[in-house]
Amino acid sequence: MGQIDLQEHTTSEPIPLSPEKWETLRELNQDALKQSLTIRQTGPWQSQTYQLTPGSIVGAVEAGDSSLLIKPKVGIGQLLSLACYAISKFRPQERDFDFGRDTALPDVLALALNAMARRAFARGLLHGYLRKEEALYTVRGRIRFDAQLRRRFSIPLPVEVRYNEFTEDILANRLVKAAAYRLGGMGLRSTQARSGLAWVAGMLDKVSLVEFPAREVPEVPFDRLNEHYRGVVTLSRLILEHSAFEAQRGEVRASGFLMDMNQVFQEFVTVALREALGASERTFGEDKIDGGLDVGGEIKLRPDLVWKDGGVCRFVGDVKYKNLNKGPDDGGTAHAPNEDLYQLLAYVTAANLPGGMLIYAKGEANTGCYKVRHCGKVLKVAALDLSGSLDAVLGRVKELAKDIEALRDEAIGSMRPAA
Repeated sequence: MGQIDLQEHTTSEPIPLSPEKWETLRELNQDALKQSLTIRQTGPWQSQTYQLTPGSIVGAVEAGDSSLLIKPKVGIGQLLSLACYAISKFRPQERDFDFGRDTALPDVLALALNAMARRAFARGLLHGYLRKEEALYTVRGRIRFDAQLRRRFSIPLPVEVRYNEFTEDILANRLVKAAAYRLGGMGLRSTQARSGLAWVAGMLDKVSLVEFPAREVPEVPFDRLNEHYRGVVTLSRLILEHSAFEAQRGEVRASGFLMDMNQVFQEFVTVALREALGASERTFGEDKIDGGLDVGGEIKLRPDLVWKDGGVCRFVGDVKYKNLNKGPDDGGTAHAPNEDLYQLLAYVTAANLPGGMLIYAKGEANTGCYKVRHCGKVLKVAALDLSGSLDAVLGRVKELAKDIEALRDEAIGSMRPAA
């Protein structure tokens, strides 16, 4: 397979693949890419040429001497900026991900991690108190009498003690070290990237190396004492959550960094809107509609966006990052699919609201406002432009927030008794 460069939702030119390379690609698609890649043979079987069409999963993955890079339409730097904001509301500096166009994604991550670590470590490594329980021959901290009696009944030494140690071996540093080692296991092409990771690992030599499963990467609370660590910790969590290590089929062991644009877009829009609306995680985000759709409550509904006030639903919406099938007369975009509009109609009907909103990435669906016959429900279709700086995108989110507030106010007004 060698090195194959693709772009999200874009069909490649015919690519020659030997039977062995085709099998490797097929296994990667089934395991790491979760069937997101469409593989179509372009000629007779003997020709062994294929066209590849990536889906919503983007990033880089390797298996043996083969590598596959799927670039996001928004660009690698913008993708990482949106993802970092979604994780921790961290706003990267423009130079954090500003590397050459041909720089591979793992190298971008390694270079960015090194740059952020150098800024964070400029004040010295962050230290904190770590609780330890040990058996010592001198008393330190507090004696654990229950453990002493249970383990060493009538034996005075060693003494079971519990104490707090001021150390650099804390969670924040462990996350950074784990991310550096995770990236080091990928096929980095840049000497600068490899040496940068070596520097990070060297600085954290006395920090424990912990393996964090992708779904169990802990959060770090920030305050004025560790705020300067937010960038490097946020990027480290991103690396650990989206690094792929698969060994599910045959002898293929894939490693890489993969992200689902559907998930990134939904998480970013949710966090950014929550911030713009001044809402909390408890009152705004993905949630179920109480009671469901039918009278018996058997049809459960869970929109991406639910805004509740005192437990009462005031707004519902859904976030859609999808590649729509566009006809020749669509002018580059298409109308929102009927099934998406039907879904939103079910949400507003179940929540007894006058309207709701679908939010797409700009370039995929035409904006519009549809009033449903007989029931009067209003279905709004909005498009968020992801181009430009992160601050520019967040500015556009604030405009969306104003429309959502208007829908919320209309819902509140419709529930008031007539004078």
